Amino acid sequence: MTGKRLADTVALVTGASSGIGWATARALAAEGATVAVFGRRLARLEELVDVIERDGGRAHAHEVDVTDGATVARSVQAIADEFGRIDILVNNAGFLANAPAVEADLADWHRTIDVNIGGVLNVTHAALPLVVRAGERERGVADIVTVSSVGGRRVPGPSSNVYAASKHAVGAFTEALRQELATRRVRVGVVEPGVVRTEMTTGGSKGAPDATTGAPLDPADIASAIVYMVTRPAHAAVNEILIRPTEQVI
Repeated sequence: MTGKRLADTVALVTGASSGIGWATARALAAEGATVAVFGRRLARLEELVDVIERDGGRAHAHEVDVTDGATVARSVQAIADEFGRIDILVNNAGFLANAPAVEADLADWHRTIDVNIGGVLNVTHAALPLVVRAGERERGVADIVTVSSVGGRRVPGPSSNVYAASKHAVGAFTEALRQELATRRVRVGVVEPGVVRTEMTTGGSKGAPDATTGAPLDPADIASAIVYMVTRPAHAAVNEILIRPTEQVI
């Protein structure tokens, strides 16, 4: 017995090369999960694997663009071949490109939809049989957690247009999936952060949220929320967590 709450589980985290995904992979590994990490930057993923292994955890890197369904399917099959299941799926990969509609680049709109909606669909569709299988094991439950946004509950400002639309879509898909899988011992939930200090909000993507006040959240704050969700007793499902910086108004 290791005493770790996620011992003998297998987790998949997308968008793990930085930010929330990186922090979540480390947090799940620290609780005993073997973590498969997906991302487009293989060197960063390999660095993450090294960090996790130095801390005594186990991780595997997969270079994956979640918008490429064929690559997603191959990488998920590799997990199936090695482990036979996925106990915890964290859909985290995202793209942010806020701009007024009259100034927007249409390619950014399409990229937002492709990553924020298409990526979630690609990964969930490929992983779902393995997640359902995990729910039938002795742990008695499996988890799907998708990282959305406060923009998935309300439109935070006019320039959030397509980003907010994509996150509303994620919320609807998540709720439908929750209803479908509840009787199959699969908990489905969504985390809706406010402003988080990541590459996406500090220069890695175009644009930042429309209105913020005070210090942003850290990726570790979101990782802690995800760990909380997936470590509840098997009879309890936390389906939604909204988490903002204390001084964020919207």
